[in-house]
Amino acid sequence: MLPSKVVRHKAGRLVPVLLAGLILAACSGQGPQQTSNVNIQGPATGRSDYYLQQVQQSSDDSKTDWQLLAIRALLKEGKYPQAANQLNQLPQQLSEVQQQELLLLRAQMQIGQQDYTGAQQLLGQVKSGGLSQDQQVRYYALQIAAAQNRPSLSLLRAYIAQEPLLKGADHQSNIDATWQALTQMTQDQINSLVINADENTLQGWLDLLNTWRANSQDPQMLKAAIQDWQTRYPQNPGAKTLPTQLSQVQNFTKASTNTIALLLPLNGQAQVFANAIQKGFTDARNGVLNAPAPQAAPEANTADASAQPPADANSVVSPAVAGNTPPQTEQSQPAAQPAAPQGNSNAQVKVYDTSSQPIAQVMQQAQQDGATLVVGPLLKNDVETVANSNTPLNVLALNEPEQIQNHPNICYFALSPEDEARDAAHHIYEQGKRQPLLLVPRSSYGDRISKAFAQEWQTLGGSTVLQQRFGGVGELKQGINSGAGIALSGTPLNVEPAQSQSVAIAGLTIPAPQTSAPAPTADASSGSVDAVYIVASQDELQLIKPMIAMRTSSRNNTALYASSRSAQAGAGPDFRLEMDGLQFSDIPLLSGSNPGLMQQAAKSFNNDYSLVRLYAMGIDAWTLANNFNQMRQVPGFAIDGNTGKLNADTDCVINRKLAWNQYRQGQIVPVQ
Repeated sequence: MLPSKVVRHKAGRLVPVLLAGLILAACSGQGPQQTSNVNIQGPATGRSDYYLQQVQQSSDDSKTDWQLLAIRALLKEGKYPQAANQLNQLPQQLSEVQQQELLLLRAQMQIGQQDYTGAQQLLGQVKSGGLSQDQQVRYYALQIAAAQNRPSLSLLRAYIAQEPLLKGADHQSNIDATWQALTQMTQDQINSLVINADENTLQGWLDLLNTWRANSQDPQMLKAAIQDWQTRYPQNPGAKTLPTQLSQVQNFTKASTNTIALLLPLNGQAQVFANAIQKGFTDARNGVLNAPAPQAAPEANTADASAQPPADANSVVSPAVAGNTPPQTEQSQPAAQPAAPQGNSNAQVKVYDTSSQPIAQVMQQAQQDGATLVVGPLLKNDVETVANSNTPLNVLALNEPEQIQNHPNICYFALSPEDEARDAAHHIYEQGKRQPLLLVPRSSYGDRISKAFAQEWQTLGGSTVLQQRFGGVGELKQGINSGAGIALSGTPLNVEPAQSQSVAIAGLTIPAPQTSAPAPTADASSGSVDAVYIVASQDELQLIKPMIAMRTSSRNNTALYASSRSAQAGAGPDFRLEMDGLQFSDIPLLSGSNPGLMQQAAKSFNNDYSLVRLYAMGIDAWTLANNFNQMRQVPGFAIDGNTGKLNADTDCVINRKLAWNQYRQGQIVPVQ
């Protein structure tokens, strides 16, 4: 045992050492405490100027963390050049936590600059196991954004992995987005999926998709099938929180069609169009679609739709024609024409003349007469008035307003040229083409076609669309006489893409991509243009196709497509041979889906295909009216109509998938 004097001596020597250790510990404790306030793995709620100020004032220990937070804020604010500048100023040596955060930030930068492939490569380097919950939410949100809403197995897995990390509105949005990605997948994509044995959540979602597809045409069966699915998959997040679209099915009730008000302009310039629609609506209601063809109605022959451009049925709903047709005011009261129910319908239909009084008064009269559903009006201005009126009646409008308004009691059904252009974009893209050229009239009509096609093309993930304008038949004849031909080149069509707004995914905001420089002019000789979509009359197309052949090699395999504008009666074998190889779209009725009805309709309207298309619209309007709530409330509900395969989007705009045919060796055959 040591003497007490020695112990006291050693203890005295230890006191300064202990004090020094405590002081150092206190000082070192201040360092980590300060660093913890700069938490790069947590939310960044401040603005970039605050973080940049902290970068200037901080020591080397926390400066890098403040820089990373500043970059996050700059990206959120859409300040990409400043964010890039800060990225370049980061030190080479970073901790593991800082390196993972940097990968997330660089991926977000790539997405903001539309380099989605580069973003996916960076995200592939992230070690997700070491991320905080906030970083994991951002990580999966970036994966989702990099997928550009294109349904795939990796996108589904990202949604499923992100779901348990979310709460409230973000959680419901995740469920809805998962369902949307599923429903956008084709059956071939679903059949080709290979999933792991332990992916029970994904398997449950796929089973829900199959359940929905098998029962979507019967709301009552679908309701029961969803409940059965919830019983079989009680732990699936979709069973606990149904997608919004499917939860609406639980409250489905069939719309009343006891009394239908049909609102059409029975006088004025649009009368001939209204007559064709009314005839189709009445024939469908009375069940006489397969009856012997009646004699042509006198009013159907009093006007030629080709007299006003555009010369097809779509002009009925175009702003250039029907949308701006002034109402006639000779009559002081709307003409109500009750029709006794016949055939297989018990509905009473009253027809109201919208050209005799303001549409608000016509709607009021229809409501007083006990209407339970309104079909119409037809003119664009009247549709806009009805959409703004807060009417309690269910309305199937026969046109679309400039700005679609989502009302739970309104659906929009139109034969618009924009609708046909969007369908063409889908068809051409699905055929594997990626560099389309538009040949459209030099007019406002051509402007509308080009804009609709280009916006839809970009939504599908396509690159810049090229366009070339042409004049009338006279200008085309001058070109063919001079041997000029038509070169498959054009100028870039710069339009605001439909998805150009900021993207917000589970709290992560990615501002709209910055405007890039216009793409250079492309040329078919360089192999750039692989598809040409031609919007022309039959006479114009007969000149355009040989003019294209004059400037392209016989070995050029650029595919040619045309709109229904060129599909008119009277095209003989010579025309069909000249058009060999060209594909064109049209409504199913004019594509041979019902030859007997087509012959009957063509005879009724003296082979005016413009009016036949409107007649088909009237038939489909009757079908849609009798399935109003299904279209409004049941996701995936579709109708094989005479104007196309019909389904409704979330705003209840009725979309039409057209039939596509091809000229082949003098014959017209369906496109396989």
